[in-house]
Formats: sequence, C-alpha cells, structure tokens
Amino acid sequence: MILDLYFARRFLQSFLMILLVFIALVALVDLIEQLRKFDRYDLSLWQLFGLTALNMPAALNEILPLVMILGTVALFIGLARSSELVVTRASGRSGIRALFAPVLLSLIIGGLAVTVLNPLVAATSNRSQQLSEFYRTGETAAVSISGEGLWLRQGDGNIQTVIQARQFDPQTETLINVTLMEFDRDSTPIRRFRAATAQLDADEWVMTQAKEWDLQTASNPEAEAVIHPRLRLPSSITRDRLRSSLGTSSAVSVFDLPQVIRDLEQAGFDSRYYRVWLQVELARPLFLMAMVLVGSAFTMRHVRFGGTGVAALAAVLLGFSFYFIRNFAQVLGEHGQIPVLMAAWAPPVASILLTAGLLLQAEDG
Repeated sequence: MILDLYFARRFLQSFLMILLVFIALVALVDLIEQLRKFDRYDLSLWQLFGLTALNMPAALNEILPLVMILGTVALFIGLARSSELVVTRASGRSGIRALFAPVLLSLIIGGLAVTVLNPLVAATSNRSQQLSEFYRTGETAAVSISGEGLWLRQGDGNIQTVIQARQFDPQTETLINVTLMEFDRDSTPIRRFRAATAQLDADEWVMTQAKEWDLQTASNPEAEAVIHPRLRLPSSITRDRLRSSLGTSSAVSVFDLPQVIRDLEQAGFDSRYYRVWLQVELARPLFLMAMVLVGSAFTMRHVRFGGTGVAALAAVLLGFSFYFIRNFAQVLGEHGQIPVLMAAWAPPVASILLTAGLLLQAEDG
C-alpha cells in the first residue's frame, strides 16, 4: 500500500508538471491567435487575456491524452534511472503490479474530466463564442434547439429578430418551415414572416415562398399581407456560427446531452452526432487508462539496456496512433458507417487489450 501511494504521488507530480508546461504553451499560442484575429478591433490586452482564459478548458480537454502518456513516460523513465523498478521487482512485486496506482489515478482523472471539466468546457466555450461575436459585431446571436424545432435570435441595437424553424437540412444548411418575428427596442412586434425555406447567403437570409405581415402600421395585417416568391433579409448570424452551434457538441455539457438528444429527435433532427459524442465522453476514462498502459509498455525497463529515447518516442507515436484511430472511429460513427457504441468504446478497449498484451510479453515473456 505504501509503495502504491509512492507511485501515485510520483505519477501525479509528473502529470501536473507536464500539464502546467502545456497550459503555458497553449495559452501563449492562443493569445497570439487572439491578437491576430482581433488586430482590426480596439480590444485591450485584458480582454484578449479573458478570451484566452476561456479557451483554456477546451484546449486542456483536447491535450489531456497527450499529457497522460507523457506523464507516464516521465514517471517510468525516472523510476528506471533510479533503479526503483529493479528494487520493486527484486522485492517480489511484478512491474505490472506497479501500474496499479497510475492506472487508478488515470481513471480518477478521466472521471473528473467527464464530470467537472466537460461542463466547464461547455460553459467557457459558449461564453468565448459570445464575447468573440460581441467584440467583432457589437451584438450577439443565440441558437438553441427544443422540442418545437430550431430557435435563433439575432439583432442589433434597434431591431431584434426571433427565428423558429421546424426542421434543418444539414446538407444544404437550409431552415425549413420558418417563422421570423421582428421586435423594436421596446419589444414591440414590427413585422412577421413565414417562409417555406430560409438559407444564409453571406449576411442575408434568402427566403422562398415568404409571407410578410406588417404589425406596426397596417390596420389589418392579414388583409394587407404581402407574399414574396423570394425575399432577402439582413442577418447577423453567419454560416460558421450556425454550423458550429448545430454541430459542436463540446458546447453542450455531458449532463445536458441526453436532453439535447431527446429534443433533437423530437424536433426531427439527426441526433447521431450528439449520441456518439456522449458515448465518447463516457469512454474517456478508459481511453486515458489506455494512454497510461501505452506509456508504460515501452519504458518499464532498465536504462542499461539503452534505447530509452527511442522507447519514449515509440510510446508517444503509438499513443498518437490510438488517438487518431479513436477520432477516425468517432467520425465513422457520426456518419452512420459503424454503430454508435462501437465508435465510442471499441478504440479504448482495443487499445487496452493491445498494450496489456505488450506488457505481459515484456514482463512474463
């Protein structure tokens, strides 16, 4: 037990040290990127620092597997150089038994990543996106999905527009069965539109078979309604904003994903993207565990055998390969090429089995 606590402490130290180094590097790169993106806008350094800080949880969530494998490599190379692994084996404890503490810690860190880091990423990503839009355009736009369909809000200081669509075609990025309602600064309805379809074209909504009601000046809005075969209205929502809001599952907390999936299905949207993401998040602890096993499989040997640098490089490359395979399987699952559960759970389980085989071969021949 004392030895397990010692290995756990050493692993946690390595993990935190590498994590702090990566956070500093990622923060510097992101700050430079923010300076480039907003070089035409009059933003203070504190505002740019704020955007960088909001982007840090999402960046940390992405680099966590790399930090995990590097922390494992650093731990076991350090133990090998100090001959502590040799002493451990001489005392009758196998090298695989020494993995108990790092593997357990990886599962705990994975659980915290799912339950704590994931909601934090969702909150900070949404806030960062809102601030970025506000700094660029002076206004914000909102996109949400409920059982009644897709809801959007756009506007400026004078007119706010609420848009509701029963369906969304992701192939053509077209809203179907659309209703728009314009309000003035006092929240008084000005105009109402209903269209068969609406599609973003640059900074305009292009609507087909649109009917317009004047709710402000017309004495009888229905009698004076105008039908337009094709109508263009200004839009503050960009294609990228619409696409990211409908396709970025990282902006949704793992605790909210089940409800979002139900709302999508009730509204007639395809929920496969979010179902795959939910399973991938739930499988994250197993994937981080696989990274620990990968890092240990190549570095749990004495340094007198040589080739320590090559072994560390091989561990990192194999970890990157597993990461690529997991992302590739996720994409296949999102496009319906393989079942959702297979896309999320097969890569980490296969990684664990493969590295466990390497460890058994190295320890027991």
